[in-house]
Amino acid sequence: MKATLARFGYGIGLLLVAGYALIALQGPRGLRALSEKQAQIRAMEKQNQELAREVERLREHIKRLTDDNAADQELEIRDRYKLVQPKDKVYVIGKPKTN
Repeated sequence: MKATLARFGYGIGLLLVAGYALIALQGPRGLRALSEKQAQIRAMEKQNQELAREVERLREHIKRLTDDNAADQELEIRDRYKLVQPKDKVYVIGKPKTN
């Protein structure tokens, strides 16, 4: 009789634990939330890698500008501000703006 009562108690305990686990896994902090967090982590890691590449590219650009001579710096300034020398030929490609 004690053995049967003990088995019944263990069975009820096991059902309670299984029910709690089922409710906890389907709740707001369950498996769905876990997969959403993992997706967010992957997206942020990808964004982090892209930003790291951009930072490295800018570092190399700055190093190249500081190490190179004045001619390269002049080219950078001309490119950034769209400036031309009198001897330069400029070709405009595309549709002209109409007002």
